[in-house]
Amino acid sequence: FPSQTVTGNFAKVIHGLNANQLTDQVIQRSKRMILDTLGVGLLGTSTEIFHKVAQYSKIYSSDLSSTIWGHLDFRLPPLYAAFVNGVAVHSMDFDDTWHPATHPSGAVLPALIALSEAFPQKKKISGLDLLLAFNVGIEVQGRLLHFSREARNIPRRY
Repeated sequence: FPSQTVTGNFAKVIHGLNANQLTDQVIQRSKRMILDTLGVGLLGTSTEIFHKVAQYSKIYSSDLSSTIWGHLDFRLPPLYAAFVNGVAVHSMDFDDTWHPATHPSGAVLPALIALSEAFPQKKKISGLDLLLAFNVGIEVQGRLLHFSREARNIPRRY
């Protein structure tokens, strides 16, 4: 057998993650990251770029919809809700960072919340499920960065 590919190993690790692996420290840090991202996102709903993206996205409609943060009466299909809420988070540029340079929560959390809202009521996910999915998303992003040649030596390049 040839040695396992990087992609195969990556998929195996990610697929194998479960809620039992979330330590108290990881849970507390995740909650802080989520609260920070929500706060920055809500502040970002007052920016010009947020309003432009939200206005553009209004042309899309769907039976399946998710909330735009700070605007309970404004709903979009999950893909566009995640996009608009992600723009809100990044528009302030105060969201969390990771080395190598990335803003993990601003990409992961809006997608998770939009998808979780789109689940049928009888299949709603638990808070622990959300924390696990959040951490899997952060882990995927971090591992992809480590595979990227573009991410190497970013601090030295700037």
